[in-house]
Amino acid sequence: DLPHLDDYITRGEAHGVTDLRRLSAAEARALEPELACAGALWSPSTGIVDSHALMLAYLGDAERHGAVLALRSRVTSGQVVRGPGGDAGIALQVAGEDGTPMQVLCNIVVNAAGLGAQTVAHSIKGVDGVAVGPIPPLYYAIGHYFSLAGRSPFKHLVYPAGSGSALRAHVTLDLAGQCRFGPDLSWRDGVDYRFDGSREASFYDSVRRYYPALKDGELQPAYTGIRPRLSGPDGSINHADTDFVMADEAVHGVKGLVNLFGFESPGLTASLAIADDVVRRLAVV
Repeated sequence: DLPHLDDYITRGEAHGVTDLRRLSAAEARALEPELACAGALWSPSTGIVDSHALMLAYLGDAERHGAVLALRSRVTSGQVVRGPGGDAGIALQVAGEDGTPMQVLCNIVVNAAGLGAQTVAHSIKGVDGVAVGPIPPLYYAIGHYFSLAGRSPFKHLVYPAGSGSALRAHVTLDLAGQCRFGPDLSWRDGVDYRFDGSREASFYDSVRRYYPALKDGELQPAYTGIRPRLSGPDGSINHADTDFVMADEAVHGVKGLVNLFGFESPGLTASLAIADDVVRRLAVV
C-alpha cells in the first residue's frame, strides 16, 4: 500500500494541498504509539468539525440574506413552464405536513435531496411531459460504525491506505474524543438503517491490521449511514461519473435547474466548495 501514499501527495498538490508529508514507521509511531504501519502520510491541516453547529451557522447566514427554511415540506412534482421569452421557471408542487399541496414557482431549483435526489429529479417534467434527464441509477450503500469502549488510543484521524477493499474501517474522533471505526460497505434495497451485528468479526480483523492491541469485546455497535452511490455492488458504473455529479443546464437543457447526484462523503466537508460550484453553474452572484 505504500505506493498509494505518493499518489495521495500528487493528488493533494494538484488540488492545492501543499502540506502533506511522508512519514516513516518510526515517525508515525511518534505521533500515534499504538499505530502499526510501514509508513504514513501526515496531513497537519486535517481536522474535524461540529456538523450541527456548521448547519446552524449556514442557516443563520441564509436567514440573514432573506432565506426561509421550510421543514417537513415534500416536493411531490415539478413542471418546467415556458413564457413568451423562453423558460419562465419551474413550478413545484410542495406538500406540507398535513398533505395539502401548494405550488411554488421557482427561477432556480437546486436538487440536493441526497438519497431522494433521483426521486425528486424523476418528478420534475419538462415541457414535453418527460422527466428532465439523464438521471443516473441510485444504489444504497450502507456503512456500519463501531465505537471503542474506553479511552481512545488515537489523537488523530487514521485512514488505512489503498483502494479496492470493501472494508477499510478508519479511525474517526468526535468532539468529545470518542473513537469510532468505520465505515464498511454493504448494500441495501432501500433506506434501511438496521445495524447488522454480524459485521463485528470483519471489523476486528480490519482494525487490528493497524491497531493490533484491540481486545475482544472492546467494539460496540454505534450507528449506520447510507451513501447514495451511482455505481452498484457489482462494481459496474452506469454513469459517466461515479460520484458528485452536477447535472446543470448544459446536461439537461433546463435553465435554473441543478441536480446533485451521488453526493456522499465528503459532501459535508466539501459543502462550501460544492455551493460555489453550483452558483457558478447557475451564473448567479
